[in-house]
Amino acid sequence: MSREKAIVKTSIIGIVINILLAIFKVVIGIISHSIAIRLDAVNNLSDALSSVITIIGAKLGAKKPDKKHPLGYGRIEYLSAMIVVAIVLYAGITSAVESIKKMITPEKVEYSTISLIIITVAIAVKLVLGKYTKAQGEKHNSGALIASGSDASFDAVLSASVLFSAIIFIIWQISLEAYVGMIIAIFIIKAEVEMMSDTLNEIVGKRSNSDMIKKIKTILCQEDEVRGAYDLILYNYGPNKNYGSVHLELPDQMTVNEVDLLTRRVQAKVYLKTGVILTDVGVYSFNTSDNESASIRNNMQEKVFDHE
Repeated sequence: MSREKAIVKTSIIGIVINILLAIFKVVIGIISHSIAIRLDAVNNLSDALSSVITIIGAKLGAKKPDKKHPLGYGRIEYLSAMIVVAIVLYAGITSAVESIKKMITPEKVEYSTISLIIITVAIAVKLVLGKYTKAQGEKHNSGALIASGSDASFDAVLSASVLFSAIIFIIWQISLEAYVGMIIAIFIIKAEVEMMSDTLNEIVGKRSNSDMIKKIKTILCQEDEVRGAYDLILYNYGPNKNYGSVHLELPDQMTVNEVDLLTRRVQAKVYLKTGVILTDVGVYSFNTSDNESASIRNNMQEKVFDHE
């Protein structure tokens, strides 16, 4: 199954499950006058909408490069992830406002056995959905799916807090509805702000992963002719769409044909082992002549490269 199809399939599963959970929770929330359950239902609806946007982002991001966008549309997925975060963040802020209103003017809460059963089932379903969605996101390098999976797992914890407040009310007649709703809202807002920061880093352009840099340089330097790899720069144009440029230090007696063959060989190796496409491979010449000027030049070159 292709990356795009896997993301769409996972998102559709999330949409169906979240809509069903939202319907049940809305009905229970209205019957029991529970603000926490109703807010939990709103959260499920926002998750369903997030999955729809994830599908749209995956479809647009998979478009093939064209004249206007020669490196493809992969970064659209980062924008879709930002929209997902914004929607859930809005839901969190709305939840906070509603919870404050209920603190000021509380309503009498009435829980039934069926409502407690449905909340318990929702917790289990969300845990499974969260684990599955996050695993698919990590497998296919989808930031939107990873965010949705983490959010689903977190929703299970929040639903558990709603169940806890219901049990407290049934046993001691102490209503924690509004306060639990406020806690839910705070955690949602905090989580989404962190996700927004991570996604913004991808859009703006963050520093390349040092482990990946080392891995690529190691692959390049495994070639007998390569004395060193320098000026390696990586560019990200969406999930699994990484490009790079590098300079290789090669002996000056190599012919153009030999350099060409070496370049093609290392490009293939780097791509197969890391998924990075080296679009530009420059050359630094290492002077092999046995004379004083060559020695001075090579020593100076090595000192400069040692500082990289």
